[in-house]
Amino acid sequence: MVKLTEVEDEHFTQEKPMPTRDNVLLATDDEDEDYTDTESEISVESDIEVDSETLYERLVALKDIVPPSARRQLSSTVSTVTSFTKSSISFSGQALWIISTSAFLLGVPWALAYAEEEQYVQMEREQGMIKGANEMLTPGAPLEQQQAQPTL
Repeated sequence: MVKLTEVEDEHFTQEKPMPTRDNVLLATDDEDEDYTDTESEISVESDIEVDSETLYERLVALKDIVPPSARRQLSSTVSTVTSFTKSSISFSGQALWIISTSAFLLGVPWALAYAEEEQYVQMEREQGMIKGANEMLTPGAPLEQQQAQPTL
């Protein structure tokens, strides 16, 4: 667990400014510019090597700029989008599995039966054509004699 402690600035410990208009602390009422500490230890020298930083390290360092409420809102939005995406992909995968297995289990036997039925219809057509050709070859022959002749 993190424990926060308040560190007072040297400038404020020496001079205690009074709250002024809009409950804002200013050195004087006429001064509208922000207070900057020019003798800050951070601005003197920095031992951070900027060239060796990665993009990820720079982005992590930027998280202190964003207020906690905005971070929470951004985090919840990203969490919601991620959850929605995962559930959509999962549902799509399950639906695709159901459709493909149903197509294989129902479609393949139906296709085989349909192909077999087409073969029977084709054979009947061929037999009808052979029978018609035999009638044309022997036009006056009785029906029993045509049936007795062997077909090729």
